[in-house]
This record gives sequence, structure tokens and C-alpha cells, in this order.
Amino acid sequence: MYSLIRPLLFSFNPETAHHITLDALQLTYRLGLLPQLIKHPAVNPHKVMGLTFPNPVGLAAGLDKNGDHIDALAALGFGFIEIGTVTPRAQEGNPKPRLFRLPEAQGIINRMGFNNHGVDALIENVKRTNYRGILGINIGKNFDTPIEHAATDYLIGLRRVYTHASYVAINISSPNTKNLRQLQGSDELDALLTQLKAEQEKLADLYGKYVPLALKIAPDLDSEQIRQIATLLQRHRIDGVIATNTTLTRTGVEHLAQHTETGGLSGAPLCDRSTAVIHELATALQGALPIIGVGGILSGEDAVEKIQAGAALIQIYSGLIYRGPELINECVKAIRHLQRREK
Repeated sequence: MYSLIRPLLFSFNPETAHHITLDALQLTYRLGLLPQLIKHPAVNPHKVMGLTFPNPVGLAAGLDKNGDHIDALAALGFGFIEIGTVTPRAQEGNPKPRLFRLPEAQGIINRMGFNNHGVDALIENVKRTNYRGILGINIGKNFDTPIEHAATDYLIGLRRVYTHASYVAINISSPNTKNLRQLQGSDELDALLTQLKAEQEKLADLYGKYVPLALKIAPDLDSEQIRQIATLLQRHRIDGVIATNTTLTRTGVEHLAQHTETGGLSGAPLCDRSTAVIHELATALQGALPIIGVGGILSGEDAVEKIQAGAALIQIYSGLIYRGPELINECVKAIRHLQRREK
């Protein structure tokens, strides 16, 4: 069905199509029609970060920044949902247009800039949801917070979302907030993780609930940077790592007119680089903490490659735009088939 609807959606500009799709999904959910339209994947439990995921395929952050559509998205059959990126204060994000399709390459370029309604609005949406599955909340810093004070924003975000999240994702790898990726540097990351881990421990004691932390990293890291990050993740006992965010490179799309648009590239052109980072990260970590693989998954085969590279779970976003909800079931089946072959 999605293959019939997609040409109509692609006739709108990408950001308009995004809102139309989510509003239509929400209406379909409220009318109780999704069970007739969507076949849920079979349960395939995975225990990761101390949490039991009903299946290993999740929704990546960015699609539902404010948590407006959690119930409807969960009804598509995801094993977990990640909302955000959310910042302490509401912000508009970068000027429009800021989202571009590259259909010939099954890619997307975005320079959204953490547009969101702020952490308090997100929490109110989470309180209203009926969803009781695994919910990740992805936090970032406001664009106008100086990079040297970034930890303040992350600590605010962590404190506010802690009791509402199954896990908290720390986004230091978006290319669309000025200087944000500097936080991936060894000294900067060491200082940030020190503060976040200490706060996590305080909050766990305060609420009697341990909420895992996962760090989201960029694909544009060299081997030495990946090893340094792996060392710091282990030193600070971070619970998981999400690899990867969007890329600033334009490998494979240089011939397309829109490749000159600034922002992060996702979708199929990112797939191989993301998988390579996962493999290097898994080699460096040696099982010390789990990897959530994301980046360019547009088929069950892509999902399997991420798992074989070392991911414990996967997430999709751009693939959902090009393939529709059938991709969820396809990925769950492919991973289950892989696991059966390996037994």
C-alpha cells in the first residue's frame, strides 16, 4: 500500500510530506484501522542494556521529535521507539528549506537543527501516551548554549526525562548544531561523560530506578577517534552506544544536483560507512557494551549486515520514508533468520 501512496507524498516538499504522513498515521490509529493495515512482526525478544526489547528493530530519533505520535508509531510494530532530539528550551531550528530528498540514491539531506518544542512539552506528550514499551528519549543542547557550557543542557535534559525514559540517548553527533561534534573529542567527551554518569547515579538513587545511557556518535570518525571513544565509554561505564548519526560526506551522491546542500546525509549512501564504524567499534569494545546500529537500512539484508558487524539492535528512519512500514517486519524476519542459522 505504501508504494502506491509514496508518489503522492513525494509530490510535496519533504517537510510538508513529513507532517502529512504523521497526521494521517495518527488519524488511522485513532480510527482503529492500523491493526487491519499493518501486520506486526513476531515477538523476538532481545535483552540489551538490562531492558527486554520485544524485537530488535526500533525507530531512530528525529522522526517524532516532540513525542506527538508515540502510540501511532508503536502500532507499526517497532520493538522500541526513540523520540527527540529534545533540548531544554524550545527552538525553531534552522531556516527552511532544510530537508531534501535524493530519490535516485534513496538518500535524505537534513539540516533541521534540533527544531523542537522543548523538554517540558515532550514530557507532557509522554505522560499522555498509552505506550508501555521501550521508549528512548534523545537529548541535545540548545543552539545558543556555548559549547563550553553544553554539559549544563545535557544535565538539564537528563534530569527532566529520567523518570519518563526507558533509556536516554546523548546526541553529540548531529552536524546541524554549530560545534556540537567537538564534544566527541577525547578531553571534551571525558568531561561530559564524567558529569552525566555522576548525575545518572544520583538520579538512580533518588528514584530507585536505573535508566541506561547511550551515546550517539557520528560516522565521520577515523579509527583512532573510534578507539578513543570506545575507551571512554568503558571507563565511564556507559550502557550503550548508537552508531551512527548522519554524515557530512557526499560519497556516492556527488553527481546529484542537491548534493551541495549543507547538512547531514542519511539513507542508502550512509549504509556502508555506518556499518564500517559499527565493525570498528565492536572490535574496540569487545562486547563491553552493546551497539545500536543505525544508518542506511533499507532492507532486511542491510539490517543483517549491521547485526553481523556487531550491533545488538538496529534503528530505521530514512528507510521508512522510502520503503514504508513493511521494512519493519522485513528486518525483524531477516534478523530472526540470521539467529536461527547461527544456532
